[in-house]
Amino acid sequence: MLKSHKIHEEFRANGRVTIFKGDCLELLAQIPDEAVQLIVTSPPYNIGKEYERKLNLEDYLAQQEMVIQECVRTLSDRGSICWQVGNFVQNGSIIPLDTVLYPIFRDLGLKLRNRIIWRFEHGLHCSRRFSGRYETINWYTKTDDYVFNLDPVRVPQKYPGKKYFKGPKAGQYSGNPLGKNPSDVWQIPNVKNNHVEKTPHPCQFPVELVERLVLSMTDKDGWVLDPYLGTGTSIIAAIRHGRRGMGAEIFSKYIELSRKRIQQEMAGTLRTRPMNKPIYDPAINGNGLTTSPWGNGRPSAQMTMLDASRSNESS
Repeated sequence: MLKSHKIHEEFRANGRVTIFKGDCLELLAQIPDEAVQLIVTSPPYNIGKEYERKLNLEDYLAQQEMVIQECVRTLSDRGSICWQVGNFVQNGSIIPLDTVLYPIFRDLGLKLRNRIIWRFEHGLHCSRRFSGRYETINWYTKTDDYVFNLDPVRVPQKYPGKKYFKGPKAGQYSGNPLGKNPSDVWQIPNVKNNHVEKTPHPCQFPVELVERLVLSMTDKDGWVLDPYLGTGTSIIAAIRHGRRGMGAEIFSKYIELSRKRIQQEMAGTLRTRPMNKPIYDPAINGNGLTTSPWGNGRPSAQMTMLDASRSNESS
């Protein structure tokens, strides 16, 4: 159980949690220069979800630029911005939003440190192009002297028993005892119907995704800001690890949902998927749906490909 914190409705420099009801630009206007250590968000993709009004691409980018400019103002010199986006689809053609947003960040003087690929397994099934199963997190910093803590987010090594075979370290273990760098390709389940964190929100961050960013890019008591708060996931990840969190949301139903989830987190009752939990494998876990109805007693083409894929991953 975490220490219970008052949930403020406006920014408080000495507070721990703020949920602002209204436009994110109004919240940003309350925040002093260089006060925030991490800004992490998934803005609207301009694809017509219930919480956005679809704009032409130029107007969408202009709107984003206003928000990004204010985010950069509030970001500390050692801080980071993580802007998580997917694709804008126009007349069947995709436009990767991270690529068209990049010039905005660049022209504001930020440096792109990583283009992180978030890979997942569930989503829309396409018939006229390959189904999209990844989105991007572009990580920007304001200066070259930025916070980056690798050890808290290391993941298990593939060969922890591997040793140097020559040179002055011959015979010593070659890996880090805490694990390896998680790389810039992250396979983390997205929040769909069977996910333990699923809420009515149509586009929800998994907590473990934000936890990795919070742990690696902030220090204790640092402020984490999410301009498009949604279900409160960024604040949950922040307070779970001793940081402070704030965000803005325009819809009352998501304000109440965020408040409820954050209160559950502070009470120790919020159910989330643990960081670094192995990805569920239906075949290994005996799920009957992995048996092909077209097999006629013989291995199906799908299962043959799946077995080959497992063999390649284990080699």
